[in-house]
Amino acid sequence: MINKIKTEAGKIYKEIVAIRRHLHKHPELSFHETATSAYIEKILKETGIPYHSGIAQHGIVAILEGKKKNKIGVKLKSVALRTDMDALPIQEENKVEYKSVNNGVMHACGHDVHTASLLGVVKILKKFEKEFSGIVYFIFQPAEERVPGGAKEMLESSCFKKCKPDVILAQHVESALESGEVGFKSGTYMASTDEIYITVKGKGGHAAMPHQNIDSILIASHIIVALQQIVSRFSNPAIPSVLSFGKIIGNGATNVIPDEVKIEGTFRTTNEIWREDAHLKMKMMARSIAEGMGGHCEFRILKGYPVLVNNPQVTEKAELLAYEYLGKTKVKTLDLKMTAEDFAYFAQKFPSSFYRLGIKNERRNITSAIHTSTFNVDESSLKTGMGLMAWLAYAFIKE
Repeated sequence: MINKIKTEAGKIYKEIVAIRRHLHKHPELSFHETATSAYIEKILKETGIPYHSGIAQHGIVAILEGKKKNKIGVKLKSVALRTDMDALPIQEENKVEYKSVNNGVMHACGHDVHTASLLGVVKILKKFEKEFSGIVYFIFQPAEERVPGGAKEMLESSCFKKCKPDVILAQHVESALESGEVGFKSGTYMASTDEIYITVKGKGGHAAMPHQNIDSILIASHIIVALQQIVSRFSNPAIPSVLSFGKIIGNGATNVIPDEVKIEGTFRTTNEIWREDAHLKMKMMARSIAEGMGGHCEFRILKGYPVLVNNPQVTEKAELLAYEYLGKTKVKTLDLKMTAEDFAYFAQKFPSSFYRLGIKNERRNITSAIHTSTFNVDESSLKTGMGLMAWLAYAFIKE
C-alpha cells in the first residue's frame, strides 16, 4: 500500500502545489477565513467527499467512509486528521509569483501547506476507499493563531458529539528540518500559552517634582523586574517556564510622568498545575508592589492554549509507520518547544500525535523561520506531507 500511496501522491503533486499557491496568495486572518473555507468546500465537492461546514464560523469537517466490508462484530475504526487554515498579520517580502495579494496578511506559519497537504490526503484516500473499512474525518480548523482558537470552538460544536475518533493526527511545518524529513516527540511537546495585560496606575505630573506624583513608570519597572522571580525562584527548575514582556506603553514625555503604564506579555509552561499557581503568584506580586509604592495595579490574564501532550502509544506507532514510509534516516526526534498550539485541545480529548514536517532547502536558500516576512517552503515537502499522512491514516484504520 505504501507504494500505491507514493505513486498517487506523485500523480497529484502538481495539483496540490497549485492549491498551496492559491492559498498562499489569498491568506485570511483568524476568524475571517471566508474565501479559504469556500475554496476548500469547492475542492471537497469536486472530489465527492461529504462534509459539514460553518463550524466555529469557518471550520469544516469532511467524512470519508471506507467501502471495504468490515468483519462482523468488529467495531469500525476512525481516524481524524486536522489542519489549520488561518494566516498571520505580516507583510510578505518574498519575491514569488504567488506572493500574498492581501496587504499585511501572510501565510507565514505554513498553514497553506497544512491545508493543501490535507486536501491531498483527501484525494489519495478517496482513490483507495475500497481498500479499507473505517472512517476518516478531515478537520479544517480556523483561527489557530488567535486565542481562544478555533479548536476549542470546534470541539464545543454539535459536530463533535458524533465525531469521536479513536486517534487524531496533525502535522506542522518545521523550518529546522530538511524537506523530506519529519519529526516526532512522545509525551509533553509544546507549552501552554497565556497573554498578560497589566495596567499600572499612579498620579501623573511634572517629572521635576516627583514628590508630588506617584510614578507609574517606576512602579511598572519594579513589577517587570520582580516578576522574573516567578520563573527564576518560584518555579521548579525541572518545569520549563517562560515569562516575557514585549510591550510597554507609558504615554509621558521627558518631563512628564504619566498617570498610567500598560504592559503586555506572555507566560508559558509545561505543567498545568504550576500554570495555575503561577497566575496567582504573578497577580499577588504585581498588586502588592504597586500598592506598596502608592499606586494601583490591574492584572488580567487571558488564558490561552493548554500544554500539548502527545499520546505515547499513538506517537510511537506513528513514528514506526513513518520509518516504513520514509526510511529511518528521514525520521527525527524532536525537542520540547515553548511555542504553543491549540491542537492541544484535541489532544486532551482524543489519543493524538502532533508531528513536524520538514520544509527547509538550504541549496535553494529556503531557510527562513516561521512567523517571518520571508518565510517560504520547499514545495517538495507537500509530497511528503500528504503521502505520509495518508499512510498513517490508512495504517491506523487497518490496525
